[in-house]
Amino acid sequence: MFAISRTRLAAVAAALCFAAPAMALDSVKMMIPANPGGGWDQTGRNLGAAMQAAGSAKSIQYDNKGGAAGTIGLAQFVNSAKGDGSAVMIGGMVMVGGIILNKSTVTLSQVTPIARLTGEFEVLVVPASSPIKDMKGLVAMLKANPGSVSWGGGSAGGTDHLLAGMIARASGVDPAKVNYIPYKGGGEAVASILGGQVTVGVSGWGEFAEHVKSGKMRAIALSSPARIPGIEVPTLKEQGIDVELFNWRGIFAGPGITPAQKAELIAAVEKAVKSPAWQETLKKFDWLGIYIAGDEFAKYVEDENKRIGDILGSLGLKK
Repeated sequence: MFAISRTRLAAVAAALCFAAPAMALDSVKMMIPANPGGGWDQTGRNLGAAMQAAGSAKSIQYDNKGGAAGTIGLAQFVNSAKGDGSAVMIGGMVMVGGIILNKSTVTLSQVTPIARLTGEFEVLVVPASSPIKDMKGLVAMLKANPGSVSWGGGSAGGTDHLLAGMIARASGVDPAKVNYIPYKGGGEAVASILGGQVTVGVSGWGEFAEHVKSGKMRAIALSSPARIPGIEVPTLKEQGIDVELFNWRGIFAGPGITPAQKAELIAAVEKAVKSPAWQETLKKFDWLGIYIAGDEFAKYVEDENKRIGDILGSLGLKK
């Protein structure tokens, strides 16, 4: 018989624990730092449904807390979820920009990155009654009087705001003159666009798709590098505007969780994203499945913080 030290036994036991099949989380508390109806809300609730369908979570409690590019919800999450292995928060590129622009004292460095979930290109829409038919018409208005073109989208400093500024700059208009109107949630933005309270709406395709398909909105451009199969909308590039932008969303855990808690959450999310329910969600919203997890996602968030800060600075939006 070989002698095995207690340290060795402990290491083997720990390895077996991590290798064991993931058990279902009893109850997950999910912070959605936006009002109902938008991309984070869609992502969170559909992920929760997929976790339940896949058997990786028994129940999900949702808490919508919108405002300031998600930083209000982020602050609440950081304060309430410390060391809590059952608490998660939806976030993404919008929050990265919002933290920088709002000079938030609470940042994503204070939470635990779990996984990047989805990618989505932006779309520009106008009400069906709008005289604007394409980007040529929008740019003509923008050049004639930048302030007369109101852009409705998500929080200041987020993906929608960045895209508006990038389009203005590419069109020869000072990005600082963009008349951008931020909304706390997708539902508010949709109502404002349909009501003609803004000239053009900016968001992910998934938020406006049903209204475009029903004929209530007209999609005039996508921010993708090439046309997306199944979506008959021209890109900005093919209309002479050299701009492309990609939005991402992910899931985070609270500060101070243990390695075991982190591993359990990653396993639960990974099981969900492999499920038929989640694959149907990706198809329904035309989202890209761009799953990465753990340390790889943490590095991605760190890199995004620098990249988005640089974009905000180049647009003159970072003070």
